[in-house]
Amino acid sequence: MNKILITGGCGFIGSHLSEFIFKKYKKSQILILDKITYAAKKKYISNILSHKRVKFIKDDILNFKNLNNYTKNVDLILHVAAESHVDNSYNLKDNFIMTNVLGTKNVLEAAKQNNVKKIIHVSTDEVYGEIYNASFKENSPFNPSNPYSSSKAAAEMIINGYIHSYNIPVIIVRANNIFGTRQHPEKLIPGCCWTFIKRKKFPIHGNGNQKRSFLFIDDFCSGIEKIIKLGKIHQIYNIGSPFEYRNKDVVKLISEINNLDFKKYSYHVKDRPFNDFRYSINYSKLKKLKWKPKFRLEDKIIEINDWYKKNINIYKKR
Repeated sequence: MNKILITGGCGFIGSHLSEFIFKKYKKSQILILDKITYAAKKKYISNILSHKRVKFIKDDILNFKNLNNYTKNVDLILHVAAESHVDNSYNLKDNFIMTNVLGTKNVLEAAKQNNVKKIIHVSTDEVYGEIYNASFKENSPFNPSNPYSSSKAAAEMIINGYIHSYNIPVIIVRANNIFGTRQHPEKLIPGCCWTFIKRKKFPIHGNGNQKRSFLFIDDFCSGIEKIIKLGKIHQIYNIGSPFEYRNKDVVKLISEINNLDFKKYSYHVKDRPFNDFRYSINYSKLKKLKWKPKFRLEDKIIEINDWYKKNINIYKKR
């Protein structure tokens, strides 16, 4: 591929994916587009910015005219840009609709007008809603339960319309909760690290028994690579993990590595307006492409916690 465009390439997922793609596609020109919100930082991609084949563009996917120009001669778009924090979505609904829905429509339209050969759209397992037993497959119905997941489901409906109307070459991926360094402390794992490093108490939503499967960022990136190379156009692929944890057990694990008493340094607060009890996805379709996740939370949590110690002043507050 001669040219690859990554939207949201300075955020948590996007920055790791930008570095990964840079290393894997050694002859490709990489365009990294990001408007730099509170959850993104240009410094996250500083290791690759000095290379001639990497270009950073500070702009918003809502600026269609500019986006259309950036998309010229692009072979692959990795559409990662999104508003993603559930708690924020209850208060900033318009931001989520604008970026996640209209922004995705702009990416699709620019790709259509410039005949982009392949688009990978990063969605979420939250479009399925909660499931108490078993796991959702790619053909399971949507049942989003908060403004964030609803906006991501709406974006997929826009994609579906573009596929049927214009045969646009899109592949959708839906991933479990992704963890790693560079994630804003508004999220559970980095929030625990950030709070406990500062020797403060961490709030747990409700009873803390909600279950989540956690996927390490490197496993996510390797899954994307498999899909780029072997995934079929117009298909959906779950990128999942068998490593499931209760929220309160995650908090307990991180309190222990920081040598803190879990009961003294955590407290319960009122739950979200609606908090899905459990997310779980079946990723056998991707496993058939010879992919599987490698890392558990326990394998990487000390490394992640150490990163937040070294970068504690990046984030002013939660």
